[in-house]
Amino acid sequence: MITYRLGALLLAVFNTLAWSGAQPMPNYHVDFEDILQRNAVPKWWQTGAFYQIYPRSFKDSNGDGVGDLNGIADQLPYLKELGITATWLSPIFTSPMADFGYDIANFTTIAPIFGTMEDFENLMAVAKRLDVKIILDFVPNHSSDECEWFRRSAARDPQFKDFYVWHPGRVINGKRQPPSNWISVFRGSAWQWHEGRQEYYLHQFVKKQPDLNYRNPKVRETMNVSEFDGLSYAFDIRSFSSQDVLRFWLAKGVSGFRIDAVPHVFEIAPDAQGQYSDEPRNDWNNDPEDYGYLQHVYTVDQPETIDLVYSWRAVLDSFAREHGGEERILMAETYSPIDIVMQYYGNATTEGAQLPFNFMLISEVSNSSNAYNYADTLKKWLEHMPQGRTANWVLGNHDKPRVGSRLGRDRIDMMNMLTATLPGASVTYQGEELGMTDVWISWKDTVDPSACNTNPRIYEKYTRDPERTPFQWSSDQDAGFSNASRTWLPIAPDYKQVNVEIERGRPLSNLNVFKQLWQLRKQSKTLQLGDTEIKALNDAVLAVKRHLTKDSTILTVLNIYDGVETLDLQRSFPGLPSQLIVIVVTGRSRVKVGDLIESSSLQLQPKDSLVLQSASSYYSYAFNGQLRLLPVLGFYLWLAQVVLYLSHR
Repeated sequence: MITYRLGALLLAVFNTLAWSGAQPMPNYHVDFEDILQRNAVPKWWQTGAFYQIYPRSFKDSNGDGVGDLNGIADQLPYLKELGITATWLSPIFTSPMADFGYDIANFTTIAPIFGTMEDFENLMAVAKRLDVKIILDFVPNHSSDECEWFRRSAARDPQFKDFYVWHPGRVINGKRQPPSNWISVFRGSAWQWHEGRQEYYLHQFVKKQPDLNYRNPKVRETMNVSEFDGLSYAFDIRSFSSQDVLRFWLAKGVSGFRIDAVPHVFEIAPDAQGQYSDEPRNDWNNDPEDYGYLQHVYTVDQPETIDLVYSWRAVLDSFAREHGGEERILMAETYSPIDIVMQYYGNATTEGAQLPFNFMLISEVSNSSNAYNYADTLKKWLEHMPQGRTANWVLGNHDKPRVGSRLGRDRIDMMNMLTATLPGASVTYQGEELGMTDVWISWKDTVDPSACNTNPRIYEKYTRDPERTPFQWSSDQDAGFSNASRTWLPIAPDYKQVNVEIERGRPLSNLNVFKQLWQLRKQSKTLQLGDTEIKALNDAVLAVKRHLTKDSTILTVLNIYDGVETLDLQRSFPGLPSQLIVIVVTGRSRVKVGDLIESSSLQLQPKDSLVLQSASSYYSYAFNGQLRLLPVLGFYLWLAQVVLYLSHR
């Protein structure tokens, strides 16, 4: 018979183990804890590693020099290797490709250059087998001018007459002019004259992307049809709604959508005379063709946009209730002021986008930023974010210069380390895990409409081609991306040094550091659920402390500058243990994984970054240069509970 005395003896043994766990080695810690907190499981997306694939540049399977769906399917195991939760695909829909897929002619068919619907269904099957979720791009602001809707609208078909924003223009001194001074994101007037209809139409992007008119009640009604059987509906491009589009792809098995250019969806309504107001100009810009010439008070961030996003979230939630399965998500692209961005999350009564994109590490951090700037940027999002919502961190995308070009090659690992150890989800653009950088593209080879709308003198300011070059798989021809004689954009000249094949074989390559970070994140309850403290220790060093009661404390330290920094971490973070174990290093580090460091005298090399851990509820051991964590607390806790139970019988 088990007695109280025996139970007490066993618990004393466990307490001894707990005391020994407080020492650096061996790394044991045993104690009772808040079971609910320890067993909390975040939703799949709340700590997810999201990865953007730009399909044209990921992998070409048929030798035409352009990436495609079969190429993505073939290489999807690579995403599993990285530890990716879900991948967002830039548009793959039927399009004349005036803006490389963001000008959609049919929202529910696959562009032949990418493959067929059968190819997409095969991709979904591969993704399901690998447990990598698929997110599609949803482009609601505009269609292609080759879309059936637009053709019928231009022809004044009664059903579609006002589906787009049309206006006869203003007659000034006997000359017809555009309705307002609004400027396109891609330079020049946002109004284009249509000879057939004899009116102007609005296009906030290229002229082949006419804006849909969300102020037309018929459009809103059509775009908000709620009844749809996604499995059997005979789809007709002439009569679909945005909810139909969402449900069509949800029925195909996608896990959500990234919403493109959300702030542009609504424009201000015309006045009582049917006229649009001119936007005021910015004094700092003297180029009347440039988008920055005006303050866009009438063409972006209109209040109705928020409610529209809420309605799309309702579609996803409704589909989940009807069909079951895990939560489907919305990721909203918006570079709006932070108080507006936060509204996309939802409010007290209505759910919005789970992840309004956080672009602050792109827009507010530069090569000249110091650690205090970094800390302020990170805190700004967390302090503005409504309670109960999930943070996210975006380092790059197909529209912005790559991290290595924007902040320097020697900061690539530290930025990946930062986003992997911050709370919430992160979004990685293809190639950032390798350290790919922007490629200079000549005016002759430039294809991006944003640049082609300019001239050879200024195109480099506007082009997005440099960050869109083909993915670098190997040292083979065309970096293993294609076997074509010419790829759609040039291959980076450094592809023989920066590619998957080469970096797999280098223990501290950008690729392997990235993989170690996400392995750690998937293992660590502290990184998934812990509290966060962000602090600049001086101009050069940023630290992020993650803490979870009765679990390990994890500390990320980044030396942003080129000097050697010696730090007293205990002074900066009172209560930190006297010694910490090194769990992730970079190629710039002098310490190794598994080393113990003195918290009061840590030395960081120039541009060095480390992830450190306190004693925890794991036994830590190094294997092949990586830290492995063996959970031991659960077993001890279970055994102790059994002893106490039997003691009371």
